[in-house]
Amino acid sequence: MPEVIQAPTGNETEQVPNASPGEQTQTQAHPVEFPEAPQDAPGGPGGQIDILLDMDVPVTVVLGATRIPVRRLLQLGPGSVLKLDKAVDAPAELFLKDSKFGEAEVVVVDNRFAVRITQIVKAGAAGSPA
Repeated sequence: MPEVIQAPTGNETEQVPNASPGEQTQTQAHPVEFPEAPQDAPGGPGGQIDILLDMDVPVTVVLGATRIPVRRLLQLGPGSVLKLDKAVDAPAELFLKDSKFGEAEVVVVDNRFAVRITQIVKAGAAGSPA
């Protein structure tokens, strides 16, 4: 049966097993206190976030959603129509990753679909892209 060694608690002293009698060493544990960082301290060198300002992020626009059985999905082809759960005048939802950040209306600009943002929602708003 293997030997069970119990870890020392507090400032107890532990002797190292399997050491010869003349080589017994002791280990002491000491509590450590870490200073708290000031709340108003800058986040890093200069605290700049300029590097993030030029990053591209994917925005997802959700017009609506629907659920269909796989059997029906496999039957879809060119010309098939999927009825969505939203009315034509309901706003589209805007997402960054899985977080909803706004609502918009669908418009056409230079013969392409576009969205006009109508509302920015608060952080942590419920919802995820379908």
